[in-house]
Amino acid sequence: MWMGIDLGTQSVRAVVAADDGAILGSGSAPLTGRRDGKRHEQLPADWWTAVREAVRGALGDGHRPRALAICATSGTVLLTDDRGRELTPAVMYDDGRAPGRGTGRARLLLDAYGPGRITHQADLIAARLAGRPLPTDSSHALKTGYDPERGEFADPGLPGLPEVVRPGTVIGEVSRAAGEETGLPAGTAIVAGMTDGCAAQIASGSLTVGSWNSVLGTTLVLKGVTATPLRDPSGVVYSHLSPDGDWLPGGASNVGGGALRTAFPDADPAALDALAADRDSADRGAADGGAADRAAADRAAVAPVAYPLGARGERFPFLAPDATAFVLGTPASDAEHWAALLQGVALTERLCLDYLDLLGATVDGPLTFTGGAVRSAYWTALRAEILGRPIRVPEYSEPALGMAVLAAYGAGAAPTLAAAAERMVRLSRTVHPARTGRFTGPYLTLVGELERRGWLPSETAAHARARTERDR
Repeated sequence: MWMGIDLGTQSVRAVVAADDGAILGSGSAPLTGRRDGKRHEQLPADWWTAVREAVRGALGDGHRPRALAICATSGTVLLTDDRGRELTPAVMYDDGRAPGRGTGRARLLLDAYGPGRITHQADLIAARLAGRPLPTDSSHALKTGYDPERGEFADPGLPGLPEVVRPGTVIGEVSRAAGEETGLPAGTAIVAGMTDGCAAQIASGSLTVGSWNSVLGTTLVLKGVTATPLRDPSGVVYSHLSPDGDWLPGGASNVGGGALRTAFPDADPAALDALAADRDSADRGAADGGAADRAAADRAAVAPVAYPLGARGERFPFLAPDATAFVLGTPASDAEHWAALLQGVALTERLCLDYLDLLGATVDGPLTFTGGAVRSAYWTALRAEILGRPIRVPEYSEPALGMAVLAAYGAGAAPTLAAAAERMVRLSRTVHPARTGRFTGPYLTLVGELERRGWLPSETAAHARARTERDR
């Protein structure tokens, strides 16, 4: 059995998983932080308290994992001493006081507190478990300026930089003292982890070249696998190094469920799903056979088209700090408005895949959906139709499971990470598109409007149109 620990913003989660992926035990504990304007900090001591509680909950009555791995928020840093003990509060990944992602936050700490070891969120917990500082992994170090291609930091003169190893490397073991605090057996192997986004990708099972994982919750995140690093001059897409030696490119859009809550703050999503689904059923019942598809396509062509940003600015599939949400046309009802928002997220998702194709990625491999949106059967089916491809939905896709899979690989239970995931990630269902082609018109309308507003580069828009024409 294997343990994964996920350090989030609001909680710590831990799971114990069997070799076949069955969840044998789980535990969680809440976290709080301090927000004050651009400042966002947490106390590292609170992480350790929450980890102890979550781990004991997952261990239950006697589970004894052979190895564990830890994921955490990407870009969260603090300073520690030479024993791995915290010297400063942790500057969180979304702290806005310093530019340059993790590099800027590390400099902010060094300037404010003086010398110390630059430590990522997962590193602190690994050090507490081992009783001494351990190397960091190239995934957490990415936003502290580590270049996984060159194997070095972009700014090697930055004081306090840690040693870096590839994720999946055994870097230490649980000490006797930490075992007494957490319930973990002393000697349990500690495997170098990855960021929470990569952990979620592992838990989705999307680890072969050409496969992709689309995580839809408050925002939309796509992560996939390529044989070589994906070059993106705009910096919209960046790549982590996989433990298997492949590359894990990805990008995050601001469209998603956050826009739904803004438009319908007090609504019942399931009830609105049902109204939107009834509206679709009425379209299909208007005619039969090919005529039904044409009737649905005709209605889609004149229905409102939405770009449902949850916050100002866009970062994938294009960079536009001033982008804002919009709806073209006037919805005739709440059901039509809700449907337009759901469709708008999926249309943007399609544009993200077109952009990845433009960059040279293979995007026609298996596609997996995870995130809170998969609870909506209607939205999942709608996304499958707009993307025009079958969708896999895992049974359990929490980042903590991804770290349990990585721990199994790191401890030698499988020859590759992909093989470990194939054994441990269970599929809940596969969703096949009921129809295709109904949303060609709305998609081209959205692409044209984003280009007209100056947000979407013409090259990306042209490529999206060419792929649409090819798919016809």
